[in-house]
Amino acid sequence: MSQPIIGMIGLGMMGIPMANNLLKANYIIHGFDLNQDAKDKLSHSTNFKWQSSATEVALTSDIIILMLPDSKIVDQLLWGQQQDGIVANFKANTLVLDMGSSNPSNSKINAEKLKSLGHDFIDAPVSGGVKRAIDGSLAIMVGGDQSCVQQVMPILQSMGKTIVHVGSGGAGHAVKALNNYVSAAGLLAVSEALVAAQEFGIDPHLANQVFNASTGKNNTTDVKVENFMLSGTFNSGFAIALMRKDIQTANGFIHDMKTPGIFADVCLDRWAAAEQGLEKGADHTAMFKYVKSQPKE
Repeated sequence: MSQPIIGMIGLGMMGIPMANNLLKANYIIHGFDLNQDAKDKLSHSTNFKWQSSATEVALTSDIIILMLPDSKIVDQLLWGQQQDGIVANFKANTLVLDMGSSNPSNSKINAEKLKSLGHDFIDAPVSGGVKRAIDGSLAIMVGGDQSCVQQVMPILQSMGKTIVHVGSGGAGHAVKALNNYVSAAGLLAVSEALVAAQEFGIDPHLANQVFNASTGKNNTTDVKVENFMLSGTFNSGFAIALMRKDIQTANGFIHDMKTPGIFADVCLDRWAAAEQGLEKGADHTAMFKYVKSQPKE
């Protein structure tokens, strides 16, 4: 396909910078989001066309990128209640790229259902946050048929730096959920460690400096502690509710595989408690604030 029209549904904090990088690569985008403000943030490009609905995106696009919060929303959009979802309005041989954090089981089913209708499905969730979405250096884990993955590889390379084809339909979303579980476990551990260090009288900035020079270094110590946690800003751009959802997805996947998941159970319990204990809409880095607020054992 020489110059496909790319539809984008879901133009939020991640979707807008991802769309901008596609526009920089001279792709044509037809976009829609329930938030009309997204239109103004992309209208600077003549290659961007705002559509009045998701249905209009489906009618006019060859490849449709979904950047939506969860599988419930994705499934409702695709299939509707009475087979009245946007799939009914697809052009022939439409390819769907689900780049949000969907459930791997749902994604596997969507791949099979779309295939039976003559369409293709790739799950290609991303990791790296808003900063890496802006500079086009996202990590993208991809699930789907090899031929379809090769077809969209130039598109993915416009948004990401590290792109790994991890398996068949649903595999990308499985690895994304597992990645976020590992990340969440690290952030929780760092939060508990820094609070204990402070209680002893150790400057947490110095403790984190040691972590970053030692084996305890991880994404939280490297990126989040100084910028969002010790600064008290708690504004990394990723909500604690979304982190809890991803851990829940990973936990369910681990148990579905009947592999050990004791630590995943504990991690999910602590993140769910923090979500309930913090203000609505709290950033996931506010886990540090939650841990500090807990009574001593």
